[in-house]
Amino acid sequence: MNPTGKKFISLFLVFSLIMISANLYAKERRGAKLVITKKDGQQIRGELITVKPNSLLLLDAEGKDVSVGIADIKVIRIVKKSKVGLGAGIGFLIGAAVGAVAGSQLSEAWWWESGTEICAVIGGIAFGILGGLIVSSEGKDETIQIEGMTDFHEFRETLEYLRKKARIRDYR
Repeated sequence: MNPTGKKFISLFLVFSLIMISANLYAKERRGAKLVITKKDGQQIRGELITVKPNSLLLLDAEGKDVSVGIADIKVIRIVKKSKVGLGAGIGFLIGAAVGAVAGSQLSEAWWWESGTEICAVIGGIAFGILGGLIVSSEGKDETIQIEGMTDFHEFRETLEYLRKKARIRDYR
C-alpha cells in the first residue's frame, strides 16, 4: 500500500473513533417534541414533561409549563428528529473505507496510481447516498388521533405510549 493510502486510512480511523465516542457522553433525558391540535383549532408546541391522568404537561418554547386537557385534544403529532444526515455520514465513512481498501488493491494490481483516493471518494458518495435513503423513513413525524377514540383500552395504551416518551415517566 502506498504512503498516501496509509495516511488516509489512519486519518479515517481517528475520525471514526472521535465520532463514535461523541455519543457516549451522558445527557439529561428530554421529552418528545409534540404539536397538539386542540378541538378549537389552536396548536400548542412543546416538550412533553409528563402525562397526568386527565392532561398532558408541556414545556413550551418560552420555558412556561402548559397543561392541556386530554378531553380538549383532537390530534397529537410527535415531531421526530431527522436522521438523514447521520445515516449519510455513517454511510460515507463506511463507503470511503471500502473504497480505500478496494482502491489500494486495484492500484497494486493495475497501472492505476491514484486508485485508493478515487475509489474512497466514489465509495463514500455512493454509500452516503444509500445511508441517507435507508434512514430517511425513521425521521417521519407520528400522528395520534385522539378525537373519536372510543375504545378505553386503546386510549389507555396511547397514554402509556406517550408516558414512555415523557421526560418524567412516573408522575403520580
